[in-house]
Amino acid sequence: MVGGQCGEIWHTQSVPTITPVKVGTKLIGPGCPCFVIAEIGINHNGDMAVCKKLIDAAAATGCDAVKFQKRTVDVVYTKEELARPRENPFGTTNGDLKRGLEFGEAQYKEIDAYCKEKGILWLASCWDEASVDFIEQFNPPCYKISSASLTDDDLLKYHRSKGKPILLSTGMSTLAQIDHAVEVLGKKDLIVLHCTSTYPSKLEELNLSAIKTLEERYSVPVGYSGHEVGLSTSFAAAVIGACTVERHITLDRAMWGSDQEAASVEPQGFERLTRDIRVWEVARGDGVKKVYESELPILEKLRRKK
Repeated sequence: MVGGQCGEIWHTQSVPTITPVKVGTKLIGPGCPCFVIAEIGINHNGDMAVCKKLIDAAAATGCDAVKFQKRTVDVVYTKEELARPRENPFGTTNGDLKRGLEFGEAQYKEIDAYCKEKGILWLASCWDEASVDFIEQFNPPCYKISSASLTDDDLLKYHRSKGKPILLSTGMSTLAQIDHAVEVLGKKDLIVLHCTSTYPSKLEELNLSAIKTLEERYSVPVGYSGHEVGLSTSFAAAVIGACTVERHITLDRAMWGSDQEAASVEPQGFERLTRDIRVWEVARGDGVKKVYESELPILEKLRRKK
């Protein structure tokens, strides 16, 4: 494995020993290849043909997984919110939009089969207990808990009851709230994701240094869920030490859709991000300074005193 054995700390800073978490066949942790997630979310616009194109695009970038969102609409949203007027392709209310974007069992069976055909993992963030049960029938490799759900103790415990690894996003959350969520979930098979929950996030509010803060505080693998414009900062997160990087993927930011915003990444950009992370993993090495055999002829030619 490039850059040292999986789980081996390659950098020189003082950090706690962290046990990698297994997700599918992949190990996520310091020294392991960065686990790259393309979040499809609701960028499929309720259209299975668009969804499959997004899965195709994600698989072609070389990323590790795609992620969806699952909600029981009448549980997650109030009647007042669902009744709010909102013109959309599915009707005239916000409820029409939310229901139109929600895939059911037949669609998820198709997603499951298609991802297996393409050789890419898929997972979901579930916003309520019924949605956890719904996704569990597909035996996902892990669950993602959204930043919005971090303070929902019952939902955290319900996720944990399924015995799967958990990715916990920490946007719009204080350290005290994250402390409590980690206590509720326990640290076994837990990955914490640093996140800023604005769309798009301002550069000055990304606070990428918090990746190390969270790693040192919880001694679990820490990743990054980004909502910023551009790719360089997500790449920088991997360089800093994010064990997983997640970004929204879209076929075209000009498409209709509530999430087709500047924070989403088009396929060619996602491919560059994944490529650059893989190049970094080869280039980072093991931190041991050495003279390479390839340097010896240059040494003989240029160094007067040996």
